[in-house]
Amino acid sequence: MHFMNDNAMLPHSLDLDLLRTFVGIVDSGGFTRAGQRLHRTQSTISQQIKRLEDQIGQPLLLRQGRQVQVTEAGETLLGYARRLLALDDEARATLVRREVGEIIRLGVSEDFASRHLPRVLTAFSRANPQVRLDIRADLSVKLRADFDLGELDVALFKGEQPMDSAVGVWPEPVFWTASAHESLPPLHPLPLALFPQGCLFRRQVVDRLDQSRRPWRLAYVSPSLAGIQAAVASGMALAPLGQTGLHPDLRVLEAAEMGLPDLSPVWFSLVVRPGGASRHHLAADIARVVGALDLPVAAQ
Repeated sequence: MHFMNDNAMLPHSLDLDLLRTFVGIVDSGGFTRAGQRLHRTQSTISQQIKRLEDQIGQPLLLRQGRQVQVTEAGETLLGYARRLLALDDEARATLVRREVGEIIRLGVSEDFASRHLPRVLTAFSRANPQVRLDIRADLSVKLRADFDLGELDVALFKGEQPMDSAVGVWPEPVFWTASAHESLPPLHPLPLALFPQGCLFRRQVVDRLDQSRRPWRLAYVSPSLAGIQAAVASGMALAPLGQTGLHPDLRVLEAAEMGLPDLSPVWFSLVVRPGGASRHHLAADIARVVGALDLPVAAQ
């Protein structure tokens, strides 16, 4: 019966640094060239190979003059070494890619997000691949409150007046809209498709209709711009929408001809909380997209 002594036992794990040296010698064809490739002295290379052979318990390389020959055990180890080193390289590269240098909390009004936000994200992500965006699309009244509470870093929202601290402001016309293809629904009382409570359009329309004593009814409520557009396009209701919310399936009504009250513009405000150049880069991308919408430019 034969017993293996402790010195011949394999180590619990293989040292990747030693394996990298071993593969470097095989690929470069010698100790000297491997040292140049790995930026190590020849004596260091020799010591590392001896340590690896001691761990394995078998010779891995045979020197024949300036040539190096791989032993049978070395050939077996070589395949495993290449796979282990490839996995190590892959793991480290993946972890580096996943590192996030900064997180920006962005809030935008739902109507802007649904149609125009993709262009902002395309421009910003290409120039700032290591920045993570946490995005919220919501009613403007909620976005402004969250920005004031410090829960958003960059925000684009609407208000009855522009925000004094905004880095950009744009007035947005508000229109009465109806289906472009279906006939108007019965208008007494006036059927409305509206966003939930807190929406600027909803508050303005209800106030104007009540002031003019025009009867109305709530025909459809949705927090989604697409939902409001669908209800109007179906012919079931009218809706007040800003210029950014218009759609080919909708048409703009002349308020005076329909006996409807005029609607006042609202204001886009773009705000940025101090804290890094990336936030201002994001705000600049948003401003470029908003500026391309042909909204009126506010006097500075």
